[in-house]
Amino acid sequence: MNIADMGIVAVPVITVIVFLVAELIKAVGLDTRWVPVICGFAGGILGMLAMSLMPEYPAKDYLTACAVGIVSGLAATGAHQVYVQLVRKGDDGDKADDAAIEEYTDGDADDYAGKH
Repeated sequence: MNIADMGIVAVPVITVIVFLVAELIKAVGLDTRWVPVICGFAGGILGMLAMSLMPEYPAKDYLTACAVGIVSGLAATGAHQVYVQLVRKGDDGDKADDAAIEEYTDGDADDYAGKH
């Protein structure tokens, strides 16, 4: 298969490549708060690269190609969160959710529950 014929298939490929980049970032110990930013940036770069390499890419200008890549890159973090949440629910996720609410509300979870 010729890479130029891939076209729209490149969009999920960007997501998979960026997902691997995110896992690499976590493996080397970089602060995870930067993962979405790095994923968006890497996706944008890959989107523009894909446009220049594949004539059938769904974007025809660099701005659109960058935007498609950024969305694809950020989809990698979303896909990871879906996986994490599904696994966490099987591993007593309710306690993890309660701990997250406690951390988010600075220990005043009752006040949070009453407002939402």
